[in-house]
Amino acid sequence: MPPRAYLPDLIHAAGGVRAGVALTVGDGVVTALGEPGPGAEVVRLPGCAILPGLVSAHGHAFQRAIRGRTERRDAGSSSFWSWREAMYAAAARLGPEDLHAIARLLFLEAARAGITAAGEFAYLHHDPAGRPYADPDELAKRVAAAAREVGLRVALLRTSYARAGFGRPAEAGQRRFVEPAPDDAVLAVDRLASAHRGDPLVTFGLAPHSVRACPAEWLTALAREAERRKLPLHVHVSEQPREVEECRAEHGLSPVGLLERCGALGPRTTAVHAIHVDGDDVNLLGRAAVTVCACPTTERDLGDGVVPADRLLAAGARLALGVDSCVEVDLLAEARALEGHLRLLRGERGVLAEEGGAADLLARRLYGFASAGGMGSLGLPGGTLAPGEPADFLVVNLADPSIAGASEDDLVTLVVFSMARTAVRDVYVAGAPVVRGGSASRLDEARVVREARAALERVGA
Repeated sequence: MPPRAYLPDLIHAAGGVRAGVALTVGDGVVTALGEPGPGAEVVRLPGCAILPGLVSAHGHAFQRAIRGRTERRDAGSSSFWSWREAMYAAAARLGPEDLHAIARLLFLEAARAGITAAGEFAYLHHDPAGRPYADPDELAKRVAAAAREVGLRVALLRTSYARAGFGRPAEAGQRRFVEPAPDDAVLAVDRLASAHRGDPLVTFGLAPHSVRACPAEWLTALAREAERRKLPLHVHVSEQPREVEECRAEHGLSPVGLLERCGALGPRTTAVHAIHVDGDDVNLLGRAAVTVCACPTTERDLGDGVVPADRLLAAGARLALGVDSCVEVDLLAEARALEGHLRLLRGERGVLAEEGGAADLLARRLYGFASAGGMGSLGLPGGTLAPGEPADFLVVNLADPSIAGASEDDLVTLVVFSMARTAVRDVYVAGAPVVRGGSASRLDEARVVREARAALERVGA
């Protein structure tokens, strides 16, 4: 196929917004930004803008099964821990076909919201009794297949889970997660990489679930293996105060301090949440150039707290965003909430803005967390549409009421703070259309929804 030059009214690429500029795409990557490349077929997009694809660096596809089914207050207190029991109960009822159907529905929603790549923190491994399937990678393959059927990039972050906590064996609700040794995850990555060798849009990482679920020797072993293989290393960090208290009781250190002692902090590391962190923790994360993946809509839904993104950035950490529990699937809502929560907490506006910058610098920074920040977290290049990067992008309709009137000066600000998902017209991954005219280009959407609804009914509340 000859290269194509997409020519919208406005384009946000390589760090700025310009008018009358073409994005030339060939062999799945951006080959030029400016005049259409030689021999390129020009695709005119009047009334539209192009922006980099959005990236969810952290999510659990199976948790889509409980959306709308935990928003109540039971007798006593409702908290993260009571929500977790409901999640465990749903996880125990999911079969492979159910997981496939529900994950595909989730990824369809993601694509229609402009998401082009997803990090799947995969810790559902075994059958409901805790036994391996005939194919031990059955469930991970189901999630990868669901993402690829929609057309998304997917990074399978193969998770390790050993115990319920210090001195506590795994609970009944965790038996689908646990394994005897950290080597199980490493071997699974080898098998999965072999099975997906022909698909460059499926990549892998290692993910000790948390300091609660993994003893120190597991953290050390997985960190060493991730470094040896040059893989991303993801871990839940300091999401709840109880996690911090238990870690200090077991190790005499905070979760961040323990990860540092285990050699698990570095540029390949993504600390998911990092909410309940003190000044020493923030400095450790920043000094190691760790990426912190904030998931503000989930963190709000679960009452987790607010990620101190301003302090983390000032210390040298990087930021990415994720949909996590899938209560919402909208990366721009995550970007808005990241800033908005801090405004409520700090009592001021523009908390994440850099002083003295352009009017749209805050919006461009937030958009970067939702695009390039996510790609970096997953160990992937791209996220800015610079030449040589993957051609993952979305086309938005500038006549949508939510962003009507956008110009070069305020396009990104309107997109970040005001754009509705109805404005997303087309989505491309590696130069191939995934969404056209607001609908999936590869799937029968009615069938996807019908099969997912049947799976959701089987799983129940």
